[in-house]
Amino acid sequence: MITAEALKDIVGSDWVVTDKGQIEPYTIDSTPPAMMPKAAENIIVVKPATAEEISEILKLANRQNTPIYVRGGGTGMAGAAIPTRDGVVLSMERFDKIEEIDTRSLMAVAQAGVTLGDLLEAADAQNMSFPPHPGDEGAQLGGLVVCNAGGARAVKFGVMRNYIKGMEVVLPTGEIVTMGGKLLKCNTGLPLMHLIIDSEGILGVVTKVTLRLYPRFPGTATMVFSYDDRNAAINTVPAILQAGIIPLAIEYMDREIAELTARYLNMTWPAQKGKAYLIVILSGTNEDEVFLQAEQVVEVCQKHGAVDTLMAERREEQADILKIRSEVQSAVTPNADSLDTAVPPGEIGIFMSEVDKIADKYGTKIPVVGHAGDGNLHHILMQEVADKGLLDQIKEEIYDVAIKLGGTVTAEHGIGKKGIKLLDRYTDERQKQLMRDIKRSFDPNNILNPDTGIVS
Repeated sequence: MITAEALKDIVGSDWVVTDKGQIEPYTIDSTPPAMMPKAAENIIVVKPATAEEISEILKLANRQNTPIYVRGGGTGMAGAAIPTRDGVVLSMERFDKIEEIDTRSLMAVAQAGVTLGDLLEAADAQNMSFPPHPGDEGAQLGGLVVCNAGGARAVKFGVMRNYIKGMEVVLPTGEIVTMGGKLLKCNTGLPLMHLIIDSEGILGVVTKVTLRLYPRFPGTATMVFSYDDRNAAINTVPAILQAGIIPLAIEYMDREIAELTARYLNMTWPAQKGKAYLIVILSGTNEDEVFLQAEQVVEVCQKHGAVDTLMAERREEQADILKIRSEVQSAVTPNADSLDTAVPPGEIGIFMSEVDKIADKYGTKIPVVGHAGDGNLHHILMQEVADKGLLDQIKEEIYDVAIKLGGTVTAEHGIGKKGIKLLDRYTDERQKQLMRDIKRSFDPNNILNPDTGIVS
């Protein structure tokens, strides 16, 4: 086991934490408490500032056979960064510098501890934008990379993988490597960088990332469409896409959950009519293009039963609506788990109806929000379900329905630690063995984030 003194020799005494009270915040994340893995008792937190310091820590960990858990912003929903064995939490909080906003190549170079909010602000100051919005703006870039974060805006611009063009990584054995760069095309050898993306922190420590930017959208608008019937709302989604309109986002919310979240935030949900809502975010090269898209979307939604339409044009109004949608997980309490299933977009209505049947079967409510444009839904299972001993049973029935519809059990949260059983059940043995082999080739001593992402 690595000692605190050995870590102090690498990073300095100010950057090693041994006090249990100060360590506690580093042993939890945003996973619902009922599903939170139990943290180990004997943990040291270390806060390096350079890739070279991380390299020395990992080399020491290999010699001392000590687990290392990389810690970002603590916004993960699958317990991936929780230290479940005695070892060291490696916090990335000092890697907080945006090194460059390159307006000529439309790229950002930033350290892994930079938050999404800081990146968005820096890009905006240079009239640039980073299109994805994977939820909590306190999330750090390194975490967004290794989780391949998605979020609301994936409909038009895709997930994190689409924007990651280069990275600096410290491998589990201590080597510092650079992959990719400010390149839109690179076919040199196997795409190792794309193994690091979505690896959930088990193949390397990302210390720096190069991200593709876009010019800031001259025109945006956020629209809320109200429906009296949920199925009518969901059935509108493919009609919008079939009309040739690709919104930045299409989000679904029930009225009950929208108003609950607004109250939690001391805000007001703007829609007064309807029981179900589609939030449609549009972007364009100018305001005229956005208004043309808006007219088309309004026409499609009215044909499919929308009873009211609200348009937020000011950035503040748009931000308020997106904030209400983004804070649902925090507002709906107590909840035992937030699922992350996805089905083909055309099957989303059937999936929601089947989950309603499961809720009726067990005499409970299962609130749902989701990225309706890409088929990714977050069903929220309340604590009362866990208290009755029904949590696992209900989850398995929902997962089985998703799989039968051609879906997946996790679309953006990842397997982490809480989902290892899911990977074991819903992935064939050959794929699992390939994952184990890849892990072993990067990390022969299994020191980096053990118990996460793959079945041992």
